[in-house]
Amino acid sequence: MIGSIGSPELILIFVVVVVVIWPATRICAKAGYSPWLGVVIMIPVANIILLWYLALAEWPSRKAAG
Repeated sequence: MIGSIGSPELILIFVVVVVVIWPATRICAKAGYSPWLGVVIMIPVANIILLWYLALAEWPSRKAAG
Protein backbone atom coordinates (compact mmCIF):
# COMPACT_ATOMS: atom_id res chain seq x y z
CA MET A 1 0.00 0.00 0.00
CA ILE A 2 1.50 3.32 -1.08
CA GLY A 3 1.88 5.83 1.72
CA SER A 4 1.70 3.35 4.56
CA ILE A 5 3.77 4.10 7.64
CA GLY A 6 6.30 1.29 7.06
CA SER A 7 6.87 1.88 3.37
CA PRO A 8 10.51 1.87 2.21
CA GLU A 9 10.16 5.35 0.74
CA LEU A 10 9.23 6.89 4.10
CA ILE A 11 12.05 5.04 5.82
CA LEU A 12 14.52 6.32 3.21
CA ILE A 13 13.27 9.90 3.61
CA PHE A 14 13.65 9.63 7.39
CA VAL A 15 17.19 8.27 7.06
CA VAL A 16 18.18 11.07 4.68
CA VAL A 17 16.76 13.71 7.01
CA VAL A 18 18.49 12.29 10.07
CA VAL A 19 21.85 11.44 8.48
CA VAL A 20 22.30 14.33 6.05
CA ILE A 21 19.98 17.30 6.52
CA TRP A 22 19.89 17.49 10.34
CA PRO A 23 23.69 17.69 10.80
CA ALA A 24 23.96 20.22 7.96
CA THR A 25 21.37 22.47 9.57
CA ARG A 26 23.15 22.20 12.94
CA ILE A 27 26.50 23.13 11.36
CA CYS A 28 24.99 26.14 9.60
CA ALA A 29 23.30 27.28 12.82
CA LYS A 30 26.50 26.94 14.87
CA ALA A 31 28.38 28.89 12.22
CA GLY A 32 25.91 31.74 12.65
CA TYR A 33 23.92 31.22 9.46
CA SER A 34 20.27 30.30 9.06
CA PRO A 35 19.67 26.60 9.73
CA TRP A 36 17.60 26.53 6.55
CA LEU A 37 20.84 26.92 4.62
CA GLY A 38 21.54 23.29 5.57
CA VAL A 39 18.73 22.11 3.33
CA VAL A 40 20.88 23.16 0.36
CA ILE A 41 22.98 20.08 1.09
CA MET A 42 20.39 18.02 -0.85
CA ILE A 43 20.83 19.97 -4.10
CA PRO A 44 23.53 18.54 -6.38
CA VAL A 45 26.45 20.93 -7.04
CA ALA A 46 24.97 23.42 -4.55
CA ASN A 47 26.01 21.06 -1.76
CA ILE A 48 29.65 21.29 -2.83
CA ILE A 49 29.40 25.07 -3.07
CA LEU A 50 27.88 25.16 0.45
CA LEU A 51 30.72 23.10 1.88
CA TRP A 52 33.35 25.33 0.27
CA TYR A 53 31.50 28.44 1.43
CA LEU A 54 31.38 27.20 5.01
CA ALA A 55 35.03 26.20 4.90
CA LEU A 56 36.31 29.52 3.53
CA ALA A 57 33.88 32.21 4.73
CA GLU A 58 34.25 34.21 7.94
CA TRP A 59 31.54 32.84 10.23
CA PRO A 60 29.22 35.38 11.87
CA SER A 61 29.40 33.44 15.14
CA ARG A 62 33.18 33.91 15.24
CA LYS A 63 32.84 37.65 14.56
CA ALA A 64 30.44 38.04 17.47
CA ALA A 65 32.63 36.01 19.85
CA GLY A 66 35.91 37.62 19.01
